[in-house]
Amino acid sequence: MEKFSIEGPSKIRGEIKISGSKNSSLPILAATLLFNKPVIIKNLPKVKDINTMISLLRSLGSKVILSKDRRIAKIYNKKKIKTFASYSLVKTMRGSILVLGPLVAKYFQSKISLPGGCLIGARPINYHLDALKKLGMDYILKDGYILAKSKGKLKGATIKFPKISVGATENSIIAACLAKGITILKNCAVEPEIKDLTNFLNLGGANITWKGRTCKIVGVTTLNKTEYSVMSDRIEAGTFCVAATITGGNLDVLNFDAKIINTELNLLKKFGAKIKIYKKKLSIKGPKNIKSVTNIKTGEYPGVATDMQSQLMVLMCKANGKSYITENIFENRFMHVAELRRLGAKIIIKKNKAFVEGNTKFIGAELMSSDLRASVSLVLAAMVSKGKSIIHRIYHLDRGYENIENKLKKIGVRIKRLNYE
Repeated sequence: MEKFSIEGPSKIRGEIKISGSKNSSLPILAATLLFNKPVIIKNLPKVKDINTMISLLRSLGSKVILSKDRRIAKIYNKKKIKTFASYSLVKTMRGSILVLGPLVAKYFQSKISLPGGCLIGARPINYHLDALKKLGMDYILKDGYILAKSKGKLKGATIKFPKISVGATENSIIAACLAKGITILKNCAVEPEIKDLTNFLNLGGANITWKGRTCKIVGVTTLNKTEYSVMSDRIEAGTFCVAATITGGNLDVLNFDAKIINTELNLLKKFGAKIKIYKKKLSIKGPKNIKSVTNIKTGEYPGVATDMQSQLMVLMCKANGKSYITENIFENRFMHVAELRRLGAKIIIKKNKAFVEGNTKFIGAELMSSDLRASVSLVLAAMVSKGKSIIHRIYHLDRGYENIENKLKKIGVRIKRLNYE
């Protein structure tokens, strides 16, 4: 077990290179199960969730060869593959459910544990199961496992999701690639990571087209040898942009296409940040006085990302005046609020709204992480606190942020990773 020690306040200066997207890599890695031919995936982030997915693929029988820096994976699937995904692997990461679609589509069966992950809400998998059932999958739930099978190939269908779901959209797209006939998915999530997944599958020979929130998949019999580079992580980029804004810093964000966080960048401009956008880079300068921006609402893409909510709340704490933020995606995503109060934040929760007092003078304290994005909000708050903060349970951060303390050190944050004595 490890913890962070952070001495504040910090002022950020320099440049940061954005890693590959965790939320894009996970479905792409799961989708490699569809391929008979070798697949090469580049620009993988070095985070725990990727290690978990690679371990899961290996447990199923895929041969995965990683480059020395672990950013490139060569994946070979044997003719016979196991279709059992154990609780020991699946319990730590919700993304593990994404192997269900490809296993049933290609091998006509799967036994997979119900998934675990961050405790930020119910995130039911019924949308995944209902959609796959319409494609021809039968299943029962027994002893904490999904026992799924199909009578031969899945068959194309028209499916309208009752609620926009990133995971269910991904699982259904992957499964439909090898289904007989045409699948039409309506009311899809359209996050950039989903478009990255479909770009990868199309490069391998799939036939997927988009029109708004409708996705059309024409089934194919097989997918070809392919090589693909995963997009950069928009949540990591957004987090560092908030860090620059909150510290009055001056930061160049490299290896990133700023268009995909346009909504969040426009918000940061309202807070007072000055932003210049280039082809594969953006420059951001934080204001001396952070302006108040009220009535921020999270929503499905292209709305404000729920994965940026806790970071923006820290910014609102330091802004000049009262504001509030509405969480529209997950019902339990204010777990960081109690910890921010320990630093001195004045935040009141009413249902899915957080009312923030503003003008907070954070004072360092001991803090406890509860989930991935909550953890990084505590890091941001500690960076602008007076004195030392200790952040416990940082394994949550390691699930989704690559070498975050090394990146922060390079741009001026006094942060140390410590072992418990």
